[in-house]
Amino acid sequence: MSSALASFRPAEHENPVQWLRRVFRTFRRTRPYYGGLLAMIAGVPIMYFPYAKLSLGGMTVAMATTAGAGSLIIGVLLIVLGLTAWFQPTVRVFAGVATTLLTLVSIPVSNLAGFGLALLPGLIGGGLMASWAPLPEPKAAEAAVAASVATEAPAPEALASETPASEAAVAETAVVAGSVATEPAAAEAPTAKLPAQAVSNEQAVAVDPKEAR
Repeated sequence: MSSALASFRPAEHENPVQWLRRVFRTFRRTRPYYGGLLAMIAGVPIMYFPYAKLSLGGMTVAMATTAGAGSLIIGVLLIVLGLTAWFQPTVRVFAGVATTLLTLVSIPVSNLAGFGLALLPGLIGGGLMASWAPLPEPKAAEAAVAASVATEAPAPEALASETPASEAAVAETAVVAGSVATEPAAAEAPTAKLPAQAVSNEQAVAVDPKEAR
């Protein structure tokens, strides 16, 4: 049995009623169920009233009009579009737009859209079919989240490759700091005097103060 039909298999310790409920729940959640249901409901009065007959006492009143064939076609198409949305959800947008247009066309063609009984169900059902979207699968959503986290976090190999580079940068910074620290000390060291300079200084001191006057 294929994986597509795995949800429709009876599970262990499951009675027929529970199995039917589970299958119906899965069927309802995987397609525009209520949109198709409202489209089929809207097709019934449009198709019925032009061919209906009412008995008032002993008198039979026929409600058939010249638009009976058009009403029949519109009603059948609405029912077919509802079934199409159920069993072919991929064409739900087309089915929803077509349901809305046929419901609007039935206002002048089919007794004001079945005396107004099909107007709201047809419009609401068409909108639901066109706007429905399937839910993402849990596994696909988890995989997408894991992929986004993996792209944001750095890989262990990248961290390992960055570690030696950072250590080398720290060592280079220490060397530069040591060289900068030694430069002021060298600048502040006293300069050695030449012998000629020392002799001239002593002679200047030994000069007689009278001669200086």
